[in-house]
Amino acid sequence: MRRREVVTGLGAWGIVFWPATSAMTKGPRTIGFLGAGTQAGWQRWFEAFKTRLDQLGWVDGRTITIQTRWMEGRSDRFADVHRFIDQDVDVIVTGGDAVLEAKRATSKIPIVFPLSADPIGAGFVDSLPRPGRNVTGLSIQSADLAGKRLEFLREVVPGLRRVAVMAGAASNSSTVEINEVRAAAPALGLEISAIRPRTIGDIAPAIEGIGKTAQALYVCPEPLANANRNEINRLAAASRLPTIYAFREYVEAGGFMSYGPNVTDLFRRTAEIVDKILRGATPAEIPVEQPTKFELAINLKTAKALGLEV
Repeated sequence: MRRREVVTGLGAWGIVFWPATSAMTKGPRTIGFLGAGTQAGWQRWFEAFKTRLDQLGWVDGRTITIQTRWMEGRSDRFADVHRFIDQDVDVIVTGGDAVLEAKRATSKIPIVFPLSADPIGAGFVDSLPRPGRNVTGLSIQSADLAGKRLEFLREVVPGLRRVAVMAGAASNSSTVEINEVRAAAPALGLEISAIRPRTIGDIAPAIEGIGKTAQALYVCPEPLANANRNEINRLAAASRLPTIYAFREYVEAGGFMSYGPNVTDLFRRTAEIVDKILRGATPAEIPVEQPTKFELAINLKTAKALGLEV
């Protein structure tokens, strides 16, 4: 069957299914998967990644081996990526500032990020259509959506004037989003304050401190928040702070509201990028993809507890 005969368009994404190639005859390939959060927090996303690889013919334990490690939101574990480099894996899948650690350490092994708020600003790639070097992946356009998230908060929180925005101090990529939040705030009549916890121990005093002045909490999508979303939601509820996030998984964990892409779908797309690389494509030639569909999720139980009508 010719390749052009198996090209199928699905919605806004174009998916190409290759027939079996010599890439699968080279013996099991190895993928190093370094999750920025906890295993429990990333399990749904990792399973979506693994299942899509299986559908594409890359079966863990047969045609591929997936080695996993979890950073649990700790910046001191970025260096774990060196274990994959030392083992000369075929592809590294990771996110956050671990991408930069990997990029500095190797120009040979392909690196794929499942999600990034600002891959250009973070220094992951040269441009979206031409990533350059050995890195590519998916953008979640989080900075571009900052103003929209503030709009949603203002619509449902009566008399909203003061919003605190939180991002881990070790997350350099979140600085761009914080700046976007600050830029969008004046037109909405909002005042913004930023809190930058460095470790899990800093989260409680930070939220308890802003709970006395802020009326809502905007949480940037970064590893520290991802690994501790249950604790953040508990503390925000205790301070009666409505929260807004980028991913619906935070809302399912008790948060108030989220607006952003479907992350499970992004991890499926990550598997398709890895598939292309394992079959011979180079990351520099694979454009960084962006989502075209966004979801608004609201936890009505949390809204009721906060006394908010949606």
